[in-house]
Amino acid sequence: MLALQPVIPVPVWVRFALSMAAIFAVSMPALKGRPSKPLLSVLIGVAVFVIWVAPDVIWPGWRHLILFDNGIIGHPAGNTPPASKNDPVFLLFRIAVSVVAVPILEELFWRGWLMRWLIDSNHFERIPLGTYSASAFWIVALLFASEHGSFWDVGLLAGIVYNWWMIRTHNLWDCIIAHAVTNGVLAAWVVAGNHWQYWL
Repeated sequence: MLALQPVIPVPVWVRFALSMAAIFAVSMPALKGRPSKPLLSVLIGVAVFVIWVAPDVIWPGWRHLILFDNGIIGHPAGNTPPASKNDPVFLLFRIAVSVVAVPILEELFWRGWLMRWLIDSNHFERIPLGTYSASAFWIVALLFASEHGSFWDVGLLAGIVYNWWMIRTHNLWDCIIAHAVTNGVLAAWVVAGNHWQYWL
């Protein structure tokens, strides 16, 4: 849909609805059941948010150190167009994607599939959710960090926490809730405090 957007403009709400329908249609077998520790998952999500913003709050120049601001991993600057920062429709769907779509997609991929595939690539579906393997745990944490660019340090810590939570709960919904809460609180922090650099 993004590729077709320049040719056939599709309203953002249609793209969001179609994407979510496709995600649920394909992923329903993995999303059966319900959270086992919803309240603790919420608290884990808030804790990861604190981890995410703490370095910048404690040391405002932290993100501009060479480790986080360079030509290889990028620069700690968000990609939200200036005009969109006051557009309620854009903000509504940007938050919805961050809080609904991203946690489901990323948890399905990182902790629902990749952690198990790294244990047994031929029969990953036979590996129970939350099965521990040191190599799978750390590979997923490092890859999760790498997708967060200039925020790789807190991305690594977040990946470790989410991986640990999957191993503790053996429940994908608990990780989805934790991830959604992190992203939701972070979205409030971004919009309320003009911290747009967090929205990559």
